[in-house]
Amino acid sequence: MSFSIHELSPGQEIGSRTIGVTRTDLVKYAGASGDFNPIHWNESFATSVELPGVIAHGMFTMGSTVQLVSDWAGNPGAVVDFQTRFTKPVLVTDTTGTDVPGATIEVSGIIGKLDAEANTARIDLTVVSAGQKVLMKAQAIVKLS
Repeated sequence: MSFSIHELSPGQEIGSRTIGVTRTDLVKYAGASGDFNPIHWNESFATSVELPGVIAHGMFTMGSTVQLVSDWAGNPGAVVDFQTRFTKPVLVTDTTGTDVPGATIEVSGIIGKLDAEANTARIDLTVVSAGQKVLMKAQAIVKLS
């Protein structure tokens, strides 16, 4: 989709989605990113360093959530900035051999601000897993057409 700034207003919803996360997803992400830290795949190691279990990579979480904005914009290249603060880890339980995700991430977005001079929209995302906000101040800047 391509939007004109005149078609949009602050507070307008851009959509929402649920992202299922499995440990297989984390292993695939580790291979793609080169981040093989065992806290992202090894339960006994994760608990030995006082984590509650295997946790998703922060960049996996961030990248998965910004997809909502890319899809809304209709062009990933329109997302010119994305920033967030990591507040809680996404705990991914072992559901290997089932179709059930080990965690879910709920993401929703609204237009937070429009900048007519720059022809951009700031999208504010709410990102929750297991009832807790896992990203704070998750904001993407989208260049409008």
